[in-house]
Amino acid sequence: MKDANQQLGHAHSSIPHDSAIKHVTGRADYTDDLPEPQGLIHAYLGLSQCAHGKITGMDFTDTLASPGVLGVMTAADLPGVNDVAPTGKNDDPVFADGEVRYWGQPVFAVLAETRDQARRAAHKARIDYDVLPHALDPIEARDAGMGYVTEPLTLKRGDAAAGLAAAPNRISGRMRIGGQDHFYLEGQIAMALPGEDDEVTIHVSTQHPTEVQHMVAHVLGVPASAVVVNVRRMGGGFGGKETQMNLFACVAAVAAKRLGRAVKLRPDRDDDMTATGKRHDFVVDYEVGFDDQGRILAVSGDWYARCGFSADLSGAVTDRALFHADNAYFYPDVELRSHPMRTNTVSNTAFRGFGGPQGVIVAERIVEQIAYRLGLDPLQVRRANLYRNGQLTPYHQEVTDQILPRILDELEASSDYHARRQAVLDWNARGGVIRKGIALTPVKFGISFTATHFNQAGALIHIYTDGSIHLNHGGTEMGQGLNTKVAQVVAEAFQVDLSRIKITKTTTEKVPNTSATAASSGTDLNAMAALNAAEQIRARLVEFVARTREVAPADVRFEAGHVIAGADVIPFAEVIEAAYLDRIHLSAAGYYRTPDIHWDRKTGRGRPFYYYAYGAAVSEVSVDTLTGEYVIDRSDVLHDVGRSLNPAIDKGQVEGAFVQGAGWLTSEELWWDDKGRLRTHAPSTYKIPLASDRPRIFNVKLAEWSENAERTIKGSKAVGEPPFMLPISVFEAINMAVASVSPTGQPALLDAPATPERVLMAIERLRR
Repeated sequence: MKDANQQLGHAHSSIPHDSAIKHVTGRADYTDDLPEPQGLIHAYLGLSQCAHGKITGMDFTDTLASPGVLGVMTAADLPGVNDVAPTGKNDDPVFADGEVRYWGQPVFAVLAETRDQARRAAHKARIDYDVLPHALDPIEARDAGMGYVTEPLTLKRGDAAAGLAAAPNRISGRMRIGGQDHFYLEGQIAMALPGEDDEVTIHVSTQHPTEVQHMVAHVLGVPASAVVVNVRRMGGGFGGKETQMNLFACVAAVAAKRLGRAVKLRPDRDDDMTATGKRHDFVVDYEVGFDDQGRILAVSGDWYARCGFSADLSGAVTDRALFHADNAYFYPDVELRSHPMRTNTVSNTAFRGFGGPQGVIVAERIVEQIAYRLGLDPLQVRRANLYRNGQLTPYHQEVTDQILPRILDELEASSDYHARRQAVLDWNARGGVIRKGIALTPVKFGISFTATHFNQAGALIHIYTDGSIHLNHGGTEMGQGLNTKVAQVVAEAFQVDLSRIKITKTTTEKVPNTSATAASSGTDLNAMAALNAAEQIRARLVEFVARTREVAPADVRFEAGHVIAGADVIPFAEVIEAAYLDRIHLSAAGYYRTPDIHWDRKTGRGRPFYYYAYGAAVSEVSVDTLTGEYVIDRSDVLHDVGRSLNPAIDKGQVEGAFVQGAGWLTSEELWWDDKGRLRTHAPSTYKIPLASDRPRIFNVKLAEWSENAERTIKGSKAVGEPPFMLPISVFEAINMAVASVSPTGQPALLDAPATPERVLMAIERLRR
C-alpha cells in the first residue's frame, strides 16, 4: 500500500510541492504578478521622521503639485475607524493622528498614476514635530515608566523563593536576546478593486485573510460581508504577514473606494523593514537553584520585551515565551514573569516560534551555566533535568508524551557525540587561533494557538460530474507546502490520484471566519477540516452505491481510482456522474476544532497545547579567535514530526527552520540609533544567512518511528516552528569555543545574536 500511496500521491508519501516547478521557473503568480485592471493607480506611504512627537503641521503643497499625483490621504480621510489593532485595543492607527510614536510610522499616503510618481511625491511632504522624549530599549522603557502595552503574565508552581533559598547552589544572570526581521522574499503588498455599493475585493499577501477582511470593513465602516479577501500564495510570511498586512490592505481599500479605481500599494524593502514589526527582542533576568548533580531545584525569571508602541500580538508572544521557558526541563519550584514593555519603536509581531525561541534559549543558558559551575558536560545536565511523564509544566499541563530520551539516545549514537566532544576538548587544550565547540540541545514545543478560539478551521470540497475535485480551505500557502499536504489527505480519502485535486486560492467568499495560518497548526487544522468534508461526501457516495448496486454499505470501498461494490469495480468518475444523475449532493463544508484544550490566563493554569513536538540537534563549530568569525562545521538533526504526511516537505521545513534560526542567533542584528531610526533596514546592513553559511556537513533525519498519540491528522505532528529552535545548538557550541580561551574556566555567556564582533569582544574579556 505504501507504493500505491506514493504512486497516487496520498498521505505519508514524498510528493513535490504543488507549486515547486512554478517557483523555480518564475511561473508562480504572486499579488504583484496579477493582471492590473485598467485605470490602476498606485499608493505610497509617507513615514514619520521622528521617534516620538506631536505633529504641529503638515504641508503637502509640493507633493500635490508633483506629476501624476491624484491626492493625499491622512487620518481625516478614513471613513470608518482609524485602527487596525488585531486585539481590539484601538491602539494601532492606520495613519498617525496628531502624534507619532516611532520613527517610520505611516502618517499619510500619496495616490498617483505610477508607483514611481507616488514614491517621489511622498518624499516631498513637509511635516513639523514638537519632539518628545523617547525610549527604545525595554529596560530603558521600564526605567522611564513607559508601562506595558498589554497585561503581563505570571506562571507559578510551587514556591520559587523558598526553593532558591534552600538550594545548595545558585546562579543568576541577564541575557539579551535580539530580534529578527522576517525578510520574506515577497514584501508587503495589496491590490484593491472597488465594487458596487459598499463592496471591495482585495488581493493581498497575508497569513490571515479573515482578519484583513475585518480590518478593512472596520476602517471603511462597512459590514464584513462587503469585503472579499483573496490569497493564492505568498512569497514567505514567517508571521510577518499575520497582522502587519492589515494596514497595507486598508490603505489600498480606502483609496480604491475613494477614487473608484483599482489601487496597488507595495513599499520599498527599506520602508517595509522600517514600518513593519519584527521578532520581539528580550532582556531576561533569571535566578536558578540546583544541587551538586546539576538537578534544577528552583527558577525565577523576568522576561522584558521590546513590544513597540502598540500591543499588536505582544501579549500572546510574551505569554508563549514563558510557556517555553522550561524547554524540555522540569523545574520543581518556578515563577516566571512577563513584562511587555511599551517602546518608541515599531510594534513587534508574530515570528516563527512566536516567543517560544526566546524562552527556550534561556533554559539552555541556565543549563550551560550549571554545567560550567559543576564542571560537567552540559548534556549530562540536560539529561538530569528532562521531563518525565506525569510531571507538570509551569502552566500546570501534564507531560504525557515524552520521547526525548529515545531521540537523544539515537542522536548521540548517530552523531558520535561523545567521541567528537572529547576531540574538541583535546583540540582546544592545545591552544591555537582556531577554537572549537560542540553542543547537543533538545527542544520540546507545544502545538496549538494559546488563544483557544483560534483552534478551528473550515474547508469546502466540490466534486464535479467529470470526477474532478475542487479543494478550498481556510489556510494560506506561503511556501510551506500546506496545500500539497491537504490535497494528499483528500486524495487518500477518495482513493484517487492527486492530479484529480484542484487546489484553489484562499478566499473569504468560500470559507468564512478562518484562523491565521500560524502557530504551526495550518495542516493540523485545515487538513482535518478538509477530511471532514471529504468524509461527508464519501458517506453519501457509499450509501448511493450500496443502494444502487444492492450491496451492504460495508461492502463498498474506494481503491486506486475506483469504487468497489461487491464484485463490481467502477471507475470513480463513473460513480460521480451516476450520483449526480441520482441527485446526490457532491459538495460539503468541513469543519474541525481542536479538542481537549483549555487555558485560564488569570490563574495561569490549563492545557493550552494539544501535544508537544520534540527534536534535538548536535552542532560543531570552529571560531577564529583573531577575528571572531566562525563556521558551522557540522550539524546533525533528529526531529519528531509524528507520522509525516509528506517526508520530503517536512525535511525541507526542518532544514529551512534550522538555517533561519541560525541566522537569528548569529548574523541577523537589528540596530537603532539614538534618534530612534532603524539603521539595519536593507540587505546591505541586515545580514541573513547565505548558502555558504549552512553547516558544512548537514545531516537531517525525521524520527520515522514516531506517531502522534493524539487524534491529529493521520498521526502527524506540526513542523513549522519546532525545528527553528534546533540551532540553539550552534549558539551553545560557539559559547563553548569562546569559553575555551578562559584560563579560569569561565563560561562565555554571549548575548544573541553572537555576531563576530560580540564573539571577539567576549574572547578579549575572557582572556584578561
